[in-house]
Amino acid sequence: MSHPQLTGLLGSAGVIVMLLSGTAFAQSMRPGINLTPGNRPLSPEEQARQKAVDDAYRSAIEKLPDKKKSADPWNSIRPASSSRKRQDK
Repeated sequence: MSHPQLTGLLGSAGVIVMLLSGTAFAQSMRPGINLTPGNRPLSPEEQARQKAVDDAYRSAIEKLPDKKKSADPWNSIRPASSSRKRQDK
């Protein structure tokens, strides 16, 4: 390989590395730039609203009936060890 070809090859390889590393650098955390707005402290009004939403969610969950067992018609027919035999194979 001659000198101009080697220089062109190394130059194009360098450009490719710079392009690929640029996207990784863009994802890194930079000081002073907050890309996640959810990490800011909440105001008292926002805290009260969040508490009301949480309380409403908890009360709605408590009103749900208990989950019933699955309606597996083969549950009483299948032996309990059959699933273990299939896993061992």
